[in-house]
Amino acid sequence: MTDTGIRAEDRLRSAGLPATDLSPVLAEQGHPLVFATVSGAHLYGFPSADSDVDLRGAHLLPVADLVGLREGEETCSVMGDRDGVEMDLVTHDLRKFARLMLRRNGYVLEQLLSPLVVRTSDTHAELAALAPGVLTRHHAHHYRGFANTQWRLFAKQPELKPLLYTLRVLLTGIHLLRGGEVEAHLPALLDLVPAPGYVPELIAAKAEAEHGTLDGLVDAGRLRTDVEALHAELDAAQAASRLPETAGPGVHDALHDLVVRARTAC
Repeated sequence: MTDTGIRAEDRLRSAGLPATDLSPVLAEQGHPLVFATVSGAHLYGFPSADSDVDLRGAHLLPVADLVGLREGEETCSVMGDRDGVEMDLVTHDLRKFARLMLRRNGYVLEQLLSPLVVRTSDTHAELAALAPGVLTRHHAHHYRGFANTQWRLFAKQPELKPLLYTLRVLLTGIHLLRGGEVEAHLPALLDLVPAPGYVPELIAAKAEAEHGTLDGLVDAGRLRTDVEALHAELDAAQAASRLPETAGPGVHDALHDLVVRARTAC
């Protein structure tokens, strides 16, 4: 595996990431990294000054951990405080990551295609190139389910964070079903998909406090109506989508070949 070590410092800083070195967190992972990117509020375009830094990616287990009696960790987590900033790194073994890609999991695609790259490699580039082939109209189920989960959380805990997550995932899903593009950045989505006009105000309020509340910014009834309307738009986008029912021909074999090559080269 060739690690190019691209940090994309300017892009990371423009996303509101704190000026702290992320390398020690990556070093604690213990396995060769295929890639690591920034996810969470920084990727979605509504970080607060006190937001955690969510790092996500894929790693490579050694062959012995796959063929021997001792099973390797398919999912690894590293959490901790770095220079006063809470960080967590979660990675999947490349085989598990590829399988999640084939299971219509929009979350891993957002991680894979995140422009906020902390660590990359040739394998990362190949994975990203294969991503369009796994997109199907059934990715709508992922975004619909995620939105419902966040909306229920907002009902129990009426903070801006779950509300923005609800709106973000619905807009991401609509754009994906209409255009076949994964876009997780909420401010960018506002230029791509019709959205309630108050969303920029919510983003600005969230920037002031990670656990900020709605505080009268929008009427609860209007919110409910708008979220229901976005669900209807997602349903319509799925029904009219030109995306296929299943992953593109050959993509399963291509992912299999990539996993084998990456593993044996390590």
